[in-house]
Amino acid sequence: MIDNKFKIANKIFKSRLIVGTGKYKNFSECAKAIKTSGADIVTVAVRRVNISNKNKARLMDYIDPKKITYLPNTAGCFTAEDAIRTLRLAREIGGWKLVKLEVLGDKRNLFPEMIETLRSTELLTKEGFKVMVYCNDDPLMAKRLENAGAVAIMPLAAPIGSGLGIQNKVNIKIIRGQTKLPLIIDAGLGQASDASIAMELGCDGVLINTAIAKAKNPIQMAEAMKFAVISGRKSYLSGRINPNLFGAASTTNKGII
Repeated sequence: MIDNKFKIANKIFKSRLIVGTGKYKNFSECAKAIKTSGADIVTVAVRRVNISNKNKARLMDYIDPKKITYLPNTAGCFTAEDAIRTLRLAREIGGWKLVKLEVLGDKRNLFPEMIETLRSTELLTKEGFKVMVYCNDDPLMAKRLENAGAVAIMPLAAPIGSGLGIQNKVNIKIIRGQTKLPLIIDAGLGQASDASIAMELGCDGVLINTAIAKAKNPIQMAEAMKFAVISGRKSYLSGRINPNLFGAASTTNKGII
């Protein structure tokens, strides 16, 4: 196995860690965490973050969109219409066509509303958007999103912001086996080991926000996630040993004294 480059919509990225920009104490802390993480893609909630009003503090003043790829997302949208309108606005403001789509089904669990998500993906793709899609971990729906034109599949590990880690490894493995699209775990990771596990399952990357931003030391956690993603990827590519219920001596009996 070789470490193929991390490519999304024909653009190559160095880091397989994508970092969210919400929930930090301030823009300064956010910028420092992102720099420490080594991420070169950051998500931006178009409906929640100021990216156009120059009279107020803007994310762009701290994170240069010429150096870091901004990934506008539709956080807080509960219908296809709201999501599409939000991304059209992002395109008008910054010319962004690579976007992250999330259409939520309820305010308590923040699970994706998959019917609206699929419909949005189809419509946005026809408009020329390159859509990375937040979705549930259903392999059948993941395949439908791929067929609809998505450029990346982004299943949740657990509810957004829960920190529970990957709850359904089997489905993630099935999705990995059936798609050639970038597979990125989005939502629910809580600590560095969760990121490593995602990468060891064969995922191409992870998107992390709350686990970094709300850690007691966000900067240190950003660094931990950086190395966890690298470590997990190397572990996956190395090819793990076959698990065995019984012990196996590290040395042979040949020539034993």
